[in-house]
Order: sequence, then C-alpha cells, then structure tokens
Amino acid sequence: MVGEVTRRAVVGGMVGGIAAVVIGLPLVATPALAAGPTSVTISGRGLAEPLTIRKATYPELFSALLSQVSWLATARGHAAPLAADKRGPKYTVVVLVKDAPKQTYDLYPLALGGPRAYRPAKQPDGHDTTSAWIYAKLTMPQTLIAAGVPLPDTPDVITGGLGGGEGGVNLPGSEDTNDLDHLLGRWRVVTLLNGGVVLVIAMGLAGISFLIRRKV
Repeated sequence: MVGEVTRRAVVGGMVGGIAAVVIGLPLVATPALAAGPTSVTISGRGLAEPLTIRKATYPELFSALLSQVSWLATARGHAAPLAADKRGPKYTVVVLVKDAPKQTYDLYPLALGGPRAYRPAKQPDGHDTTSAWIYAKLTMPQTLIAAGVPLPDTPDVITGGLGGGEGGVNLPGSEDTNDLDHLLGRWRVVTLLNGGVVLVIAMGLAGISFLIRRKV
C-alpha cells in the first residue's frame, strides 16, 4: 500500500513537471518574474526635494506617471535635440523596483513644439541603451501637475496634486489639455490627414496612367 502511494506521488510529480514545461510555466515562481515598478520619483525646477509616488499609496497617479515613461525604454528617437533655451524646465523621472532605480528619463513638458523626453544611454540598472530625443505624450504637463510639480506659466487646469485638493490626487482628463496641447494635437491630425489625401491622389493618378497606357 505504501509503495503504491509513493509510486503515485512520484508519477503525479513527474506529470506536473512535464505539464509545467510544456505550457511554459515555472515550477517555482521567482521574485524577478513577478517584480514590477513600485514607485516613481520626480526631481527638477521648483522642487526642494524629489517627489516620490508609490504604487501602494497612489495607484492611479502612479499608473498615470508610469504610462508617461514606460514606453520610452524601447521607443525610437524621432525628435531633433532642441536648443537649451527652447526646452523649458527639465524634470528627471526615475522608475524604481523596491527602492532600486531601474530607469531614468529627462522630461521637458513645456518644450517648444510640445512635450519632449530624453532617454540617457546609461540607465541606473547598469544596462546601456541608445540615447534619444522623443516626442512625448501631450498629457505630460497635466500628469506632472497632478503629481505636485509646479510647472511655470501653465494654466491651473488641475487643482490639488499630492498634498492638495480633495484626497490629494487629481488625474488629468481629456478635457484638461491646455490650448498649446490642443493646437498641437490638431496640427498632428491635420498633417496625417493631408498625408493620406496625397497618397490617395497619387494612387489615383497612377491608376489613370495605367489605364491610358493599356488603351494606347
């Protein structure tokens, strides 16, 4: 009886191990696989000390801030460097996992032509990447204001922030974009539409030219 139970246990363990390998699941969950960003810090002009936004304390605000920079790690550089006097105030955002810095980016929410981000080649976790200037999200200024960053010369479209307002956290909404962001967004849409119209016209002319050639 004991031998039968032991044999079943061994067989069951082997089947479970094989199934885990087949479906790609680890037999033992490791902290490294489950680990994710736990906090974000912001430092820059007007801040006497860095702001720290923790996922456990302000989950919605943390998620909004992380969405501003998480995609920058693999983004291709598509913005030309601006002259220093056209960048506006710089704010350095650091993404941490259990208080260990992993990623860092320089944000320019009031840059001429729209928010920009700079990705340094050397990251705090020790890995090297390519340095790049990147067009950032148009909601960057509002998200930083929600975190408590005192952006100069910016309409007070969001009240509160950390330590202010009802509950201390106010997230930006689509209606909160300022005039500059709105105009830039419309300009980008119009540019894309114009490009589409030009492409359609070119395809039409090519089709007409092909038909004329066939008749000739």
